[in-house]
Amino acid sequence: MEAGFRKNPLALAMLAAIGTTALAIAPTVATAADKAPGQYVSGDFHNHTTCSDGSISMQKLVKKATDKTDTPWGLDWFVQAGHGGNGNRNCTLAEDASLATPAYPLVYASDGVTIQGPTTTWQNTNPAITPKGLSSGTSPNKNMWRWQSIQEFQYPLIEYLATEKSLPLFIGVESVVAGHEHTSMSVITDQMPSSLDSAVLPNSAGYTPQGNANALAQWEYCFDRGDTDTSQGNTAVGSGIGNNWNCSIPGSANSTDASLGWSATAQKLIQPSGTGTGTKGHLKTVEGVKWMAAYHPNGSYYVPAHLERAGPFNPDGNNGFNVEHLRNFNNAGPKIAFGFETQPGHGASSDRGEYKPKRQTIGGVLVDSVGGTTWGGTGVYGAQVGGVWDALLGEGRNWWFFASSDWHNRGTFGPDDRRSTQDFFPGEYQRTNTMVRNGSDKLRPQTIVDGLRSGNSWSASGQIIDRLGFIACASYPGPAARTNASVEALALTAATNNTDIDKAGCATMGEKLVVRPGAEIVVSIVARDPSGTNYSPYTFNNPSLAQVGINQALNMPVLDHIDVISGKVTGYKTPGAADYSGQWPNTWLVNPDLATVPAAAKNTSAAIIKTFNNTGWTNAGNDLLKMTYRIPAVTASQYVRLRGTNLPAAVPFETDANGNPLADVYTNAGDTSRLSIPCTATSGTTEFDKCPSHLATASGSSPIAGAKAVSYDVAAWSDLWFYSNPIYVQVNGSTIVAGVK
Repeated sequence: MEAGFRKNPLALAMLAAIGTTALAIAPTVATAADKAPGQYVSGDFHNHTTCSDGSISMQKLVKKATDKTDTPWGLDWFVQAGHGGNGNRNCTLAEDASLATPAYPLVYASDGVTIQGPTTTWQNTNPAITPKGLSSGTSPNKNMWRWQSIQEFQYPLIEYLATEKSLPLFIGVESVVAGHEHTSMSVITDQMPSSLDSAVLPNSAGYTPQGNANALAQWEYCFDRGDTDTSQGNTAVGSGIGNNWNCSIPGSANSTDASLGWSATAQKLIQPSGTGTGTKGHLKTVEGVKWMAAYHPNGSYYVPAHLERAGPFNPDGNNGFNVEHLRNFNNAGPKIAFGFETQPGHGASSDRGEYKPKRQTIGGVLVDSVGGTTWGGTGVYGAQVGGVWDALLGEGRNWWFFASSDWHNRGTFGPDDRRSTQDFFPGEYQRTNTMVRNGSDKLRPQTIVDGLRSGNSWSASGQIIDRLGFIACASYPGPAARTNASVEALALTAATNNTDIDKAGCATMGEKLVVRPGAEIVVSIVARDPSGTNYSPYTFNNPSLAQVGINQALNMPVLDHIDVISGKVTGYKTPGAADYSGQWPNTWLVNPDLATVPAAAKNTSAAIIKTFNNTGWTNAGNDLLKMTYRIPAVTASQYVRLRGTNLPAAVPFETDANGNPLADVYTNAGDTSRLSIPCTATSGTTEFDKCPSHLATASGSSPIAGAKAVSYDVAAWSDLWFYSNPIYVQVNGSTIVAGVK
């Protein structure tokens, strides 16, 4: 341990909070024979309604996200998760009669004529609803704490909708994170009990749920930075009437230490301020992970969201995540904090993902989002080969890649318009595809969370692929050696059936293959590049591809290539060691050089080991593409993962000569002087068969100044990527892949 840690009491508290020996952490993801049957199902766990800062009701968002007719992108499962903290709007009120139900009919104002929609405040709702706790604001627009909204209003409605529509729905939160920015999380305990399978729903107004989201509501009260209530979840502070929550954690000194912010009145750690805000806030956040691990180890998850967006970590504020914070979360709760949402939502916004240069002021200095922007719609932590994600995988951690919509609104357009200058609906543009092993049972919150935790998932934008079989099998010298064809057949069966494999000596995403030294690893991939159209509303040719002479309709993308990426596994870093912590450099946009990245945040062994395209894969029929690669005579533990795109290498302002994504500043309308790709389709007659009128015009020093430029939603539909989670290979006698069984 470094001397600086021994002398710093906050650092010592942090080490106490996370533990000083990461190698003692229990592995969390099993590679087991006789797996329960399941399929890859798509979902979204980060989105917003008017209960936080979204624009529509819960009813409308559920319909938009799951309906497979009016909105054909409908998801298989859905978590409604707005910001923690508070809000004054009643998101359970429906917009119109098409969304009304017997238990939740339209609500009218006292005049009996005016519909009260989801922007109506809680206190202005007919009849009025009273916020509890130490509520803020002025009547009749006082704010309701999210714990009350979840507990008393949002959970009952989501349970009702799940039962009425026979859909796997539940409630989560995009937490406002102490010391950082935002995290997608949930505690599913007591949500959607099996008794609902035979429930009889009411045929008149009013609904009493059979389950509850009390555990999630308590976590939000205890650990969300935006929740400064001190009532213990009660009707009023000191009343003793209500939840009487206590946020302490067994064996944690932080639960009773007033010097670290413990409040006897609130029975929780109070949000710090001033010097050391970020460092102290991080300690509180680690406590939140430990609370979930102590009380709800199998029923909760904690996934940092758009984690590069707010810039690097600020020890005196609430900005960003460095690599050490991700390690701390995973150390504190490996079954809870098992990945990051590094492919953010807001894909159609003026700055893709809302990442941009000079986004935050930290210590009086304007700083970029980490990486300066997104790279092909993905944050630099996930997009950069050899960067933060590879650093974490190089330790052998269970740390997985996720995507989300972060739906709020359509920007300058209404929610029913297909154009967008801000967000896409859940499932419309990007989604996470997760193996859920529900056997003959219906999809339930527990099996969905188990699937997310397993790492057996992949994420894609723009439906560039919609099936993936990704398998690694051991092959040893001799007549019984596995052939490429036999492994490829397994992958083909998996992709055809939208499932995975259960074969001795083989593994898939999120799993570990243990082999003897000298084994060859046969890696087979089968991806479905669906023919026909995706969910883009635009029929004109992709302007980015037009630059290199490719004529391809924007709503009919074609997979160009798949990269196989590998890196060595060298074991967990030790908290306090020099290679445990490190901040991504703030010069990345102008100097994208991995040599400038600290050792803690990179894995220099990671590299693209094979690229497949139409000269290297075989068409297997039914839009399935199959390909196989052999890793010879392994002697060291390692991993393999995939990414793919519709863009070939060397597309100006989109990809480099090696096919890596370039910074998205060249298609971000937030700075029109950087816009560089013209949109020249003008012969159409509608907003969808030619370049739409809302596209930005390049200006200033732009090479196409004065021209309509690829931007907003057209930029997103032009530039599509998928990422798989890794398969680990553990070689006997080499480093143990400790994060996976």
